[in-house]
Amino acid sequence: MNKRITFIAMLLLVMMIGLVPTLAQDTIELNFTCYQDGTECDTYADLLDTFMEENPGIVVNLETVPYQFIIESLPVIVEVGDGPDIARVTDYPGFSDFYLDMRPYMEDPALLEDNFNAVPLAAFRSADNPDGLHGFPDAVTATAPFVNATLFEQAGVELLGEGATWEEWIDALTQVRDATGVDYAFTIDNRGHRFAGPAMSMGANFFDEEGNFALAGDEGFSTFAEMLKNWLDTGLSASETWATGDTYTAANEFFINVQTVMYFSGSWQVGGFANTIGDAFDWVVVPNPTGPGGSTGVVGGAGIAAFDSGDDARNAAITAVMEYLLQPEVYAEFSGRTLNLPAHAGALEIGVEYDTDNPLVASALTQFGAEVGKLQDQAWMVAFNPFSFAYFSASNTRLAQYFFGEIDLEDVTVGIQSDIEDAMANADNS
Repeated sequence: MNKRITFIAMLLLVMMIGLVPTLAQDTIELNFTCYQDGTECDTYADLLDTFMEENPGIVVNLETVPYQFIIESLPVIVEVGDGPDIARVTDYPGFSDFYLDMRPYMEDPALLEDNFNAVPLAAFRSADNPDGLHGFPDAVTATAPFVNATLFEQAGVELLGEGATWEEWIDALTQVRDATGVDYAFTIDNRGHRFAGPAMSMGANFFDEEGNFALAGDEGFSTFAEMLKNWLDTGLSASETWATGDTYTAANEFFINVQTVMYFSGSWQVGGFANTIGDAFDWVVVPNPTGPGGSTGVVGGAGIAAFDSGDDARNAAITAVMEYLLQPEVYAEFSGRTLNLPAHAGALEIGVEYDTDNPLVASALTQFGAEVGKLQDQAWMVAFNPFSFAYFSASNTRLAQYFFGEIDLEDVTVGIQSDIEDAMANADNS
């Protein structure tokens, strides 16, 4: 009898051991490599806990890494086949040969392709898969002006709103400067990135029909360059900001120290202003001024991408995670908790409730969100074109040279275009 019990027990043990691999195969473990400027990865970890509760067959292991890892190490490990299943990246085209096309695995591809601007979605794609769905922007930055509302109130000048032109704004800013005695009416970071939105509003066209940079001789670009040089030369704007050439010199200190009425920068300044300005004065973000080309800033930011594992079941699991994060409610919660601007039309439609008790921060982020909604396609392209880095470097240098009389106006766009073409030629030869 005891032998029979022992035999049955051993048989059951063997059967249970045989089941272990089967049970293990039922759970798919995915790796998500993430970097954060604030709390993005922490928030994803929390959101994905909910996903895993609802999808017990999928485990997502999220690893938070420094941004330097994303730009230096991630390309290497992806190239050798040891990359993650999902990653948070900024160089969308850089991994295009390795992305997963989620379209065949998605329950609703429209959730991705109908809620985002076509330009960043295209930036994820390789030339041999023009319809692929590989990733999406999870956080965008946008450029627009910050204004010292307290100075406007002290000067008795009414704040301008949507549709106000650059000329109307400069007139109002000059009135406020003169009435309050501050140093400058307008300041802007010495970056071709910040310059791009105002130039587009003056009619600049950065690209040809094929999506290549085509700035040589562009009138809109030259028009805003000439306008800004006049403001610098006449003391309306701080010329010392541009004196460092290609070295980045933010003009935010002029705004923080109440030396300028308007500061043209971007949404990444909001958190810092909440801490550094405190309740010293009221500041607001206003709509981008209007010109012949309309009203637009430019964009930047990060996104998350799916990588092809080569296995259908695993690819389906990867897609399920991405599709969960694409739900408007989930995306809006991520944006609100991380104080990031949403690029998701559905999230914008339902509204983002920012996790802040500072009304100036909430108002600023809401206005920046509105600016994202009206960005021109080229405002996205200037950030996601494969040779954007060449434009940024060349424009920083050429504009500074022009503002200090080292080159003529007509040489600005010609020089920028030449520098971009040199970068393209070097890429072809590498």
